[in-house]
Amino acid sequence: MKPKGYLVFHLNLAFSSIEEETRADVIRVCYHSLLDLIEQTGIPVGVELTGWTLGQIHQIDDSWVTRFKKLLHSGSCELIGSGYSQIIAPLAPNDVNIWNQKLGIDSYKAILDYKPKVVLVNEMAFSSSLVDLYSKFDYDGLIMDRDNVKLAIEADSLSLNNIPTHAEGSNGLSMPVLWSDSILFQKLQHFAHGDIPLQNYINYVKERIKDGETVLPIYCNDAEIFDFRPGRFAEERPTHSDGEWNRIKRLLESLKSETNINFVSPSEALDSVNEEKVISKLVSTAYPVPVKKQSKYNIGRWAVSGREDTWINTLCHRITKHLIESKNDNPDDWRELCELWTSDLRTHITEKRWDKTKKNLIKTLRKHSINSKFTEYDASQKFDPLNNVIGIYGDALIELNNDNIYLSVLTKKIKLELNLRRGLAIESLSFVSHEMKPCIGTLPHGYFQNISLGADYYSGNTVLELPLLRKKITDLELVHPKFLLRENGDIEIHAEIKTHFGTIIKVFEISLNKELVSLRYYFTNCDKIIGSLRLGAITLINQFSDSNTILSCCNGGDTFESFSFDGEFNHSSPATNFVSSSSGLGATSGKIQIDNQGKSIKLEWDPSYCAAMPMLQNSKFKGKTLSRLFFSLHEFDDTVKEAVQIKPFIFSISA
Repeated sequence: MKPKGYLVFHLNLAFSSIEEETRADVIRVCYHSLLDLIEQTGIPVGVELTGWTLGQIHQIDDSWVTRFKKLLHSGSCELIGSGYSQIIAPLAPNDVNIWNQKLGIDSYKAILDYKPKVVLVNEMAFSSSLVDLYSKFDYDGLIMDRDNVKLAIEADSLSLNNIPTHAEGSNGLSMPVLWSDSILFQKLQHFAHGDIPLQNYINYVKERIKDGETVLPIYCNDAEIFDFRPGRFAEERPTHSDGEWNRIKRLLESLKSETNINFVSPSEALDSVNEEKVISKLVSTAYPVPVKKQSKYNIGRWAVSGREDTWINTLCHRITKHLIESKNDNPDDWRELCELWTSDLRTHITEKRWDKTKKNLIKTLRKHSINSKFTEYDASQKFDPLNNVIGIYGDALIELNNDNIYLSVLTKKIKLELNLRRGLAIESLSFVSHEMKPCIGTLPHGYFQNISLGADYYSGNTVLELPLLRKKITDLELVHPKFLLRENGDIEIHAEIKTHFGTIIKVFEISLNKELVSLRYYFTNCDKIIGSLRLGAITLINQFSDSNTILSCCNGGDTFESFSFDGEFNHSSPATNFVSSSSGLGATSGKIQIDNQGKSIKLEWDPSYCAAMPMLQNSKFKGKTLSRLFFSLHEFDDTVKEAVQIKPFIFSISA
């Protein structure tokens, strides 16, 4: 049987490094050349673009739309769906993702009189909830990067023809998957740019066919990088004198003659891999949101990095929350919001476009009377010193141990023990519904008889790493807390930790009548940073630190996705020397539930107050387990352009 090959070109006028004034050049040099390629080769190429990009082309150069529409309706090429904007769906609330698909399909129908059958996962950032999302809009299948999914499901040793054919959603639905391939598309780019000889490329494809691969994703990536340079990197190579689109045409003709590949449309390729149904979740706890290409690409790239991802994501959550609560169903308002959720605003966005984005964002906030400011710490309150609260304080019992190290607060619902010599790190937290057996706390130095795990593992602490300054800053210092008794009987414990870069203020609020503790973090008079900031560490202990523990959260959908703590992983470990993290959770509803044999811990925060990214760690040694969760406010990678101001963060822990 002849091997089949397919191509998908991704068109994106919102490309982070493309200035607005060069968009007409991109259409002329890249997009018209793509249509030339389709006409000259007769290959039914997949063309993927957002509704926004289609609308921009329609305004700038309607002749391209006319050409494309004619080719599309004659069956000479295929439209691949995307959405109205290119959004990292596992980071966006469910309502945004639904509106993004609806508005995208409306654009395709209005301009092209066409509805795509296959959808490409934006930036190849996948979560199980996308299966449910795409099913709502009647897509026949999705396109996803194969390489990182293989890592996620530990299928790296399987042949390319034996990996799953269908992705399982969070609601039990499944959808056929057409796999793209990072190595293959990069090989084509290397040839087009003149970095490898044609025969090297042909020989590589022949080896893939010899190994039994029957459907080859010859290309599934950007169109803007051929005969045009977006200007992302200073070291970008010049365009090839032969013409890179000409070289691609030559490559495709050589593939036809030397490998006997039969080029088909993406839909036809999807049908051919859909004959034997193998359903699998394409995610794991180690890779809850697999993305594209090499390890430097992970969800943190769009969540807590860039020019100021935490800031823009937080404000986009505020607008989303307002539109939902006000029951706003105005398509123009949601279209405007989808544009602000665009992934390209969160990576290598140019300074000129970033300035415009900030102005547009503030304009949108004002339009809806939404506050753009972040809460500051109120130091004007009247506090009680530690010596005045020992004993009965309100309806709680507050005690110090004999060494004046551990402070304990006992209510009828909670027992909380804090370490005064370590910045109010949580020594233990117990709830009455858990029979007062601690579920969160500290694992002391020496708990693991392994030097690589030879440290104290605290809860509630903060770690700031500044690689350019070669500094690591924590809040694990001696504190002298002050107390506040609220009108409802709740108790607040405040501590200030002075550091080299500013003051960290940590506030615990202990509920009198509920199984609820909240933590607030403020950063006053602090320098701007380039680095990683992780806080609110949760170290699971006792019952919750075993392989039966299940963590659940929403990653862009309206249903919890579940992840097991069976195995070893660490989202907070650096992907490379220049990328501070390797994975993370979307947790877009601001809720995480941790379950173990009938008992639960709930973590909640408001992403419209601060859009933190949760990260997980699970390490095992001789029958003991280190299970942890962190909240990241900032990470660093190649998208970081400038120092940013740290925002306050609040989250709660309940049973």
